[in-house]
Amino acid sequence: MFVAEAWREYELIDAGNGERLERWGKYILRRPDPHVIWPVIGDNPLWQKPHAHYHRSSNGGGEWEFFEKLPERWTVRYQSLAFTVRTMGFKHTGVFPEQAANWDWLAAKIRAAQGPVRVLNLFAYTGAASVAAAAAGAEVCHVDAAKGMVTLAKENLALSGLAERPVRFIVDDVLKFVRREQRRGRQYEGIIMDPPSFGRGPNGEVWKLEDELFNLVGACAQVLAERPLFFLINSYTNGITPLVLDNILGIHLKPRFGGVLHSGEVGLPVTATGMILPCGNSARWEAAG
Repeated sequence: MFVAEAWREYELIDAGNGERLERWGKYILRRPDPHVIWPVIGDNPLWQKPHAHYHRSSNGGGEWEFFEKLPERWTVRYQSLAFTVRTMGFKHTGVFPEQAANWDWLAAKIRAAQGPVRVLNLFAYTGAASVAAAAAGAEVCHVDAAKGMVTLAKENLALSGLAERPVRFIVDDVLKFVRREQRRGRQYEGIIMDPPSFGRGPNGEVWKLEDELFNLVGACAQVLAERPLFFLINSYTNGITPLVLDNILGIHLKPRFGGVLHSGEVGLPVTATGMILPCGNSARWEAAG
């Protein structure tokens, strides 16, 4: 398991009864989490005193209930990085704190590299991984189909004091962009991807991760440099296990590049119980040392 243990301004205080109790900076939030199928252990009074509580509705949506007025947005820091947090739709805050374990890993790979590192971040959301890669010294291409998310990513880069770093922000369909990069002959030493479970294309076509991931990774492998450093896949899709991700990376990368594969769940430590909350899956390919 890859555990994000180095946070100071985020804390998973407790987890139980299908919910997380979290501290984001100085604000306490309660949010649903489908992995939390055990009861609350103990009687932490903060369960009854959050600043905001996200309630899921029976039709799949939900809404925030506010007990105190929160700022529209606020900042949390992870080491030298800074990110905007806010109460967004579908329980989100704009940051997935468990991914800090992967930010640390890719940053270490970039810092240890002999020569320039170009990183392609796909389905890049609000750009935390892009910021981490840029802070480590990489040239980054950040791609997401949602213009609003790309705007937030630019803000996070500036918030971290990295606005002058070489980061390209692209609003585009990921697969179409990757194929154009291949035709242009552009190559990358590192690739990061965090694809959604489900989506719809511009003409209403359905996109399901289990149907598309294998070919997507194959296309991305074509834009890797001759001596790549790493390839990281994250997934929050039920049924796409760490070993599935591991196998897909192995099929596409091992025959050409060799290297080493590691895969596992990504998790957060729970302060109240000492447990680790599983939050998703990751697979990492890296060049052999």
